[in-house]
Amino acid sequence: MFCYQCEQTAGGTGCTKVGVCGKDADIQSLQDALMFGLKGIGAYAYHARELGAKDEQVDAFMHEAMFATLTNVDFDLSRYMELVLRAGEMNLRVMEMLDKAHTSTFGSPTPATVARGTKAGPGIVVTGHDLLDLYELLKQTEGKGINVYTHGEMLPAHGYPKLREFKHLVGNYGTAWQNQRKEFDEFSGPILVTTNCIMIPKDSYKDRVFTCGIAGAAGVKHIKNRDFSEVIEKALSLPPLAESEQGTLSTGFHHTAVLGLADKIVEAVRAGKIRHFFFIGGCDGAKPGRNYYSELAEKVPDDCVILTAACGKYRLNGRDYGDIDGIPRLIDTGQCNDCYSAVKIALALADAFGCSVNELPLSLVVSWYEQKAVAILLTLLHLGVKNIRLGPSLPAFLSPNVLNILIEKYNIKPLGDVDGDLAEMLGERVAG
Repeated sequence: MFCYQCEQTAGGTGCTKVGVCGKDADIQSLQDALMFGLKGIGAYAYHARELGAKDEQVDAFMHEAMFATLTNVDFDLSRYMELVLRAGEMNLRVMEMLDKAHTSTFGSPTPATVARGTKAGPGIVVTGHDLLDLYELLKQTEGKGINVYTHGEMLPAHGYPKLREFKHLVGNYGTAWQNQRKEFDEFSGPILVTTNCIMIPKDSYKDRVFTCGIAGAAGVKHIKNRDFSEVIEKALSLPPLAESEQGTLSTGFHHTAVLGLADKIVEAVRAGKIRHFFFIGGCDGAKPGRNYYSELAEKVPDDCVILTAACGKYRLNGRDYGDIDGIPRLIDTGQCNDCYSAVKIALALADAFGCSVNELPLSLVVSWYEQKAVAILLTLLHLGVKNIRLGPSLPAFLSPNVLNILIEKYNIKPLGDVDGDLAEMLGERVAG
């Protein structure tokens, strides 16, 4: 890192700073958190803008926040902390904007049962986040005898009425983004990557990968203007997929669908039929320790409900959790941006019970990996949510002092032993 004050390498001879001269480690830490949050906000704002939605307040904040990362701007820790938490507020606005853009374009999601595996015949698998890319592909493949499959964060597409109208959107193939090199190697059709969740493809399937929008990889064909004719030609030229049924998954529990059950949920809680709610999900990765989320979900008692979102859902959605008086025990609210639905559900339940979110029988166990997950974490902190268990490890970009501030104010906790954490969460009540 270059030091702009002493014009030498930071930490080198003549520079005793860990970070940029004039900025201590805490300010540098908050700048890192702010930059990660801005990247997440930028991703959601990009998708919303592609659907015709924008928010001038969010745009103005991004300009202000970028300006505030310049050298020698603000060394006041408390002021900078406020700026970082404002990023959480802006991310809440942008998630709401994207939610409205999705529902106004594709309809409000409703619960859907999605087939796993493949059907006999030509097929294309679509991964990433961009629902508009999927919609345009579905239109262009209609009537051509090609089956379309979702992958990763595209699974929630099956909940949207306008996308579900396409009968050749037949199911979901594979799991989360970090498994794509194995899963795509075993898929004989073309692969369309719509956003940033792309791993460098193996040579064995590289010629079948297509990117579009913001995504790209060296040596891979990039599609412009959503003209998917080359993808379609590739699908028809390759050997057809074999029939391989692998059960089902559920998705589509948008906040409008879940809140339609609000009275039933409140009644079940008051009757003692639902003891506790868990949010278990977030951004997944390959780092050891992430099996914690699978083990926790398996051990959650039968009188508890699990909400999930983002690609972390694949750590727990491969089994049937049943229901409680018709209320599903596993509620998949959607993509990472659909954590907005989880927030709306929590706020509505708090209102129904006349308490704060922190007083609900609700525990949040969040997996984080990249920038959108950081933006969502900042949103939760902006809302004053406490007792978040964060893993598989606490963010390394936070300085010890900044991390201690967050622990003291919000009681953020690292993951521990599953049995011990579960026992603690089931007894948790913290005044808001």
